[in-house]
Amino acid sequence: MTAAKATLVRMCRNIHTLHNFEPVANDDEVQAAALQYVRKISGSTKPSKANTEAFERAVHEIAHITQHLLDDLVATTPPKNREVEAAKAKARSAERFATA
Repeated sequence: MTAAKATLVRMCRNIHTLHNFEPVANDDEVQAAALQYVRKISGSTKPSKANTEAFERAVHEIAHITQHLLDDLVATTPPKNREVEAAKAKARSAERFATA
C-alpha cells in the first residue's frame, strides 16, 4: 500500500456514510462530517484565531454542498437501518479489539 493510499484509508475512518439510511441524515450529522473533513484537510482540530473565519466558512460550505449531494443521490437498494448498522460496527470492533 502506498503512503498516499494509507493516509487516505486512515483519513476517512471517522467520516461515516450518510447516504441511503433510514432515517435520513440530519443537519447535525452533515455538520459533523463537514467538520471532520475540514479538520483532516487542514491538519488542525482547532484553528488559530487568524484561521478561524476560513475554517468555519469551509465547514459551512462543505456541509451545504454535502446536503445538496445527499438530496440529489438516488439509491437503488433499500435504505439501511442506522441501529442495525451501528450494532454490526460495534460487533466488528469488539471482535477486532478482543483480548486473547
